[in-house]
Amino acid sequence: MTEYRLEKKLRSLLDKDATSTFDSVEIDLKDPKIATVIAWLLPGAGHFYQGRHGKAILFMTCILGLFIFGMTSGGGKVVYASLNTEGRKIAMICQAGVGAPVFPAWLQMFRMEIFHKKEPILQGFMAPPRSTDPSGRFDDELAAWHYDFNFRFEVGTLFTMIAGLLNILAVYDAGCGPVLVIPHPAKTKPSPDNDRLQEAYK
Repeated sequence: MTEYRLEKKLRSLLDKDATSTFDSVEIDLKDPKIATVIAWLLPGAGHFYQGRHGKAILFMTCILGLFIFGMTSGGGKVVYASLNTEGRKIAMICQAGVGAPVFPAWLQMFRMEIFHKKEPILQGFMAPPRSTDPSGRFDDELAAWHYDFNFRFEVGTLFTMIAGLLNILAVYDAGCGPVLVIPHPAKTKPSPDNDRLQEAYK
């Protein structure tokens, strides 16, 4: 009985075309420009605006989760913007992809490096490292951060950079829609392999 069912199922599969076609699905992107901006400001927000709630929750959970995990791994010190710190430009550009969550870092940079204010605001949240270590243990504050958090500082920096890059993909999806899959045209003749299988089960 089991063999008969398997044979019947196999015959039904062989009778179908080798390739299947896809029904076109229309997605209402609403205003793509608005969706792009708010998708950058807050991961997933652009998809909520478009009514694509499943993707919105997915992007918001994954991207913000990755960003927060990176922040906590590095003791909250890994996200900062600085024009004076060597090798920092790539990291801060990648982190900027997360949008509004990194705005305090840019505010601190403008205050301390552009307007030359000595003390940060927001209790030093996302402030760039100072040229002197307040504790007096090291030559500068960045060296103290590396010592205090060890490899977790680098791991946290990497995770926040990845979160920013992932949000760029989410922004593209909100502004341009999903990547389309173009199916191959159906074959007019069955494959010779199908003929041999059909003969084997006759």
